[in-house]
Amino acid sequence: MSKCRRNLLLATLLAAPLVATPALAEKYGLGREALPEEINAWTVEVFPDGKNLPEGSGSVADGEKIFADNCAACHGDFAEGVDNWPKLAGGDGTLANKDPVKTVGSYWPYLSTVWDYAHRSMPFGNAQTLTVDETYAIVAYILYSNYLVEDDFVLTKDNFLDVEMPNADGFIVDNRDEVEVPKFSEAACMSDCKTDVQITKKATILDVTPNEGNGEDTAAADTATETDTAQADTAEAPAQDAPAAAEEAKAEAAPAESLSADPELVAAGEKVFKKCKACHQVGEDAKNRVGPVLNGLIGRQAGTADGFKYSSAMKQHGEDGLVWTEQTVEEYLADPKGYIPKNRMSFAGLKDPEDVKAVLAYIESQGG
Repeated sequence: MSKCRRNLLLATLLAAPLVATPALAEKYGLGREALPEEINAWTVEVFPDGKNLPEGSGSVADGEKIFADNCAACHGDFAEGVDNWPKLAGGDGTLANKDPVKTVGSYWPYLSTVWDYAHRSMPFGNAQTLTVDETYAIVAYILYSNYLVEDDFVLTKDNFLDVEMPNADGFIVDNRDEVEVPKFSEAACMSDCKTDVQITKKATILDVTPNEGNGEDTAAADTATETDTAQADTAEAPAQDAPAAAEEAKAEAAPAESLSADPELVAAGEKVFKKCKACHQVGEDAKNRVGPVLNGLIGRQAGTADGFKYSSAMKQHGEDGLVWTEQTVEEYLADPKGYIPKNRMSFAGLKDPEDVKAVLAYIESQGG
């Protein structure tokens, strides 16, 4: 900085009235107390109740494009994370695992944190360049990637609190100062602390909690066990009866000649599958990711992969009898959104039927 510019900056600062926080203004006599409107101008954080959210809106469709341009390099096209950069989607039901996957959908309790962090701190290296509407759109797309909203959702200040975060009740208020500290600060009781001892609850495993010796507790537990078993059998029975149309389609699903018998087709399919592997896995150790595992795809009723949370549109098509055959997979991949409107797969599709045959051959060769 030149000497002239430095002097000009110093003169400007000295001429401006010094503004301080109330504590500094009173204690050190620095300047004057900041006015409420001056404080509000610097208060940009968004609170869980939606306070300080600005007016604006953003759709899932717009968010997908903005996310691809600004966020996908680190977080992946589908918010699945790239390398060691954070995952923003997935992780449902993993918080009790040894290595939980903490994402917006599985862990974050407040949507306000997502909006505030994205708007103030992202994109990485280019923070605070997103407009309000762009931030709304990105957050809408992240919600969609976690199956929390549909693809036609538009996020605004008015419906912000309508979005239900799965882990909203997963945190507790830290009230140790009001509860634990007073209790543990009391003088400890050293004698005659309990006037009587009673069994208030009993273990569910038989013969663990002592009873009165008349066998009533054991009999009641045996009855409860038999009842639970009967209910479980009854609950499982309907699931064994698949729709007749779906069963018939499954029988016809497998091609007359296995596609995986052609090694060149399998090799070509492995290359095509690179377009799919960001969301899908196939093979012995395959797990559900952003999309379901593809093991056993041909002959499987749509929307029925174990442990995967499908869109209502995909589940409905499965219940209506859609079974994945070589033909139905080809039709679906040619235009996923057109074949099953409002399903959650954002992939544009494979337009070449030969690519579909190749990727099916690869999937089949891996146990799919």
